[in-house]
Amino acid sequence: MRLTAHTDYALRILLHAALLADKDATALLSIAEVAAAHAISRNHAMKVVNLLANAGLLETVRGRGGGFRLGQPAAEIRLGDVVRLTEPCLSPADCANCLLRRTCGLTAMLNRAMGAFLAELDSQTLADAAATSRLPMPAP
Repeated sequence: MRLTAHTDYALRILLHAALLADKDATALLSIAEVAAAHAISRNHAMKVVNLLANAGLLETVRGRGGGFRLGQPAAEIRLGDVVRLTEPCLSPADCANCLLRRTCGLTAMLNRAMGAFLAELDSQTLADAAATSRLPMPAP
């Protein structure tokens, strides 16, 4: 399964926020900062941050000097939940439009594979990912 760019950006932004929270839980990230660091358009980053904030995964602070940070501890954010939130479709194949849909032996197999994929992500948290991740050092 290939995750959409939207999910990829959400995971990157959350991981970036988790790594910052490890250093300073009150520090804020800006959309511009994260977009530049991850080569994401500001528009995409804004949409992702808004979605994550609406879900309570990020906390946003308005106004001058505002930004965003994790909305809950990284250890409580399951990666499977993030994928379910951001992926528009978790069906591994377009079975609804298939000629073989009523007699296909693949459907159950693909559904079990997707279940195993999500179960693995459900067993991992943002804190698990942050434990072995590091932000690159800015150039001097």
